[in-house]
Amino acid sequence: MSQECKKISIIIPVYNEEQSLQKLHSLFCEVLNGLRYEYELIFVNDGSSDRSQALLEEFRRADRHVRVIEFSRNFGKEIALTAGLQFCTGDAAVMIDSDLQHPIELLSQFIQKWQDGAEVVIGVRISNTGEGMVKRLGSKLYYRIMRWISEVEIVPQSTDYRLLDRSVIDAFKHFSEHNRMTRALIDWLGFRREYIYFHAAERFDGSTVRYTFSKLFRLATDSIISLSFFPLRLAGYLGSAIVVLSSLLGAFIVFEQYFLHDPLHLGVSGTGMLALLIIFLVGIVLACLGLIALYIATIQHEVLSRPLYVVRKAKKE
Repeated sequence: MSQECKKISIIIPVYNEEQSLQKLHSLFCEVLNGLRYEYELIFVNDGSSDRSQALLEEFRRADRHVRVIEFSRNFGKEIALTAGLQFCTGDAAVMIDSDLQHPIELLSQFIQKWQDGAEVVIGVRISNTGEGMVKRLGSKLYYRIMRWISEVEIVPQSTDYRLLDRSVIDAFKHFSEHNRMTRALIDWLGFRREYIYFHAAERFDGSTVRYTFSKLFRLATDSIISLSFFPLRLAGYLGSAIVVLSSLLGAFIVFEQYFLHDPLHLGVSGTGMLALLIIFLVGIVLACLGLIALYIATIQHEVLSRPLYVVRKAKKE
């Protein structure tokens, strides 16, 4: 397929971004018109309450490349990205934020890596201008936890700024869960990946990131739950450890006090033995919860209805 025939879809979730939309559209036109690709700009208005929708309609009337999807209310960025991927018609799609923190001028590099064979090209943030200490430390902690417990490879500081080949987009459409983290689901799919590193600029309007702490926490929690069953197994691991340790300690105390007649002069009272027995029983309860958690994990795995496998390409005879 010649370069001129290929089509690139740009997916931009929008939520109250009237101040940056004009500049955003101009930059896209400037960069994409110089790449000699057919393209479409898919703006997903995620229930904005400002003039964002009016501006998007102006773009649509003046620019044949613009498509606008307007939600009936705010459903969240992850759902907006999902809608964009479901509606896009390009041979590849690029997801990018509308606040101008993702450098648009890097689009040519994303596309070049795709042309060289990459099926997923991921933007990795080196630094973020204006990022607070709490958010930076929270981000590092999140990625450290995810790399420890996740069943898929997670690259620290990877962002939603990424390019997906059509084969990846088609595979992504099979996901059915409602509480989702788009980038984590894409990581779960696999495929051939390349990375582009960038410094995130400050928001165009100078405000802080629109994701509140509670939203970020909920997003992190959803991704941990959807990509790892470790939290479910944790009670079982903890209970098993308590049972083993309390059993060893109980056996030692009984042998030392009743068979050797307390040569260490520990003087463990009946109350102490009762406390140890309670600890042992708590361990049994937690171990049983861990066993129940295994069944819950199986139920969750089935309810998610993810594809059993993902085919990159099927060759016919």
